[in-house]
Amino acid sequence: MQSKGKIAVLGVSITMLIIWGIITIIPLYWMIIGSFQDSYADASMKISMWPEVWSFEPFSRFFDKTMAWRWLLNSLIVSSILTITNVFFASLAGYAFAKLHFPGRKTIFWILLMTMMIPTQVTLIPLYILVIDVFNLKDSYMGLILPSIVSVGNIFLMKQYMSTLPTSLIHAARIDACSEFGIFYKIILPMAKPGLSVLAIFSFVFHWNDFFWPLLVTESEAMRTIQVGLAGFKFADTTDFGAIMAGATVASLPMIVLFFALQRYFLQGITIGAVKG
Repeated sequence: MQSKGKIAVLGVSITMLIIWGIITIIPLYWMIIGSFQDSYADASMKISMWPEVWSFEPFSRFFDKTMAWRWLLNSLIVSSILTITNVFFASLAGYAFAKLHFPGRKTIFWILLMTMMIPTQVTLIPLYILVIDVFNLKDSYMGLILPSIVSVGNIFLMKQYMSTLPTSLIHAARIDACSEFGIFYKIILPMAKPGLSVLAIFSFVFHWNDFFWPLLVTESEAMRTIQVGLAGFKFADTTDFGAIMAGATVASLPMIVLFFALQRYFLQGITIGAVKG
């Protein structure tokens, strides 16, 4: 009886997951299909699960009538730099908080955690004044990059991950007169590849999809990121839904490629520590 009950619960769970997966995939599927429909179907917003006529016109209109290549380049530059800086600085800070002992370590760490409790909207105005009025970085790459070089959430993630790494290897390296940076580079980083990959995926996806801050600090069309560019892409008297769907499809491709390229590390990172012994 217990086995039959478990099978029934498992069946219901699988059914619910399948239904939820279908509901989640339908908007993405419709976006991709809508980017290949002809102009008439796009203008009428006709809901069709399969285009009657396949066309690349929406992609052509999107790239011909916008600065799409520049927007993609801006997003790639900003997201790549911020991913590298977050992985580098968050891993260093995570190693320091997890494995090093120095005065005020716990106090500093808890102060950093408390800053995570402050809503982003509260710090947005002071940050805007600091970046725009004090440093005069409006409409520049530095204005897009500087406020997000490293986040407390990423430091917390790496601290928790590196706390699971064996300390005995660090002690052995210190006995062999290895420097702290040598320990970090030769021992910690190779063991932390799954965690670093998860951090890289999260950072790249977050900054690629970031909309509000790039909208605030950019003025010219040439400095827009792809998300801000898509939001402002419209004609004087109408909105080209087909071209917008084509742009959204293009903007989604790096996320899909990044996930499939690093999915092995991603799965290792989210399951690490689940089994002990």
